[in-house]
Amino acid sequence: MQYNNIKRCFMNTVISVRLPKELFDQVDSIAKETERPRSYIIQKALESYIDDYADLQVALDRLHDKTDRVVSGKELRKSLGL
Repeated sequence: MQYNNIKRCFMNTVISVRLPKELFDQVDSIAKETERPRSYIIQKALESYIDDYADLQVALDRLHDKTDRVVSGKELRKSLGL
């Protein structure tokens, strides 16, 4: 029974995407250089994009939050002891 739980943790969903030839060639080149499957390279790129997108959303939320205190560059350097 424990094997089934472990197996489910590693199951992936298969998707199909169409890439421009130039982008495919870049992914393929990176995969060959790193000796990793193309799917690994694409997965890592998507993870990075999603992390960056989440960071952007947090930044935008803070930008639009009128109650969030704005700190000047001078204040920041002072607080960091610079």
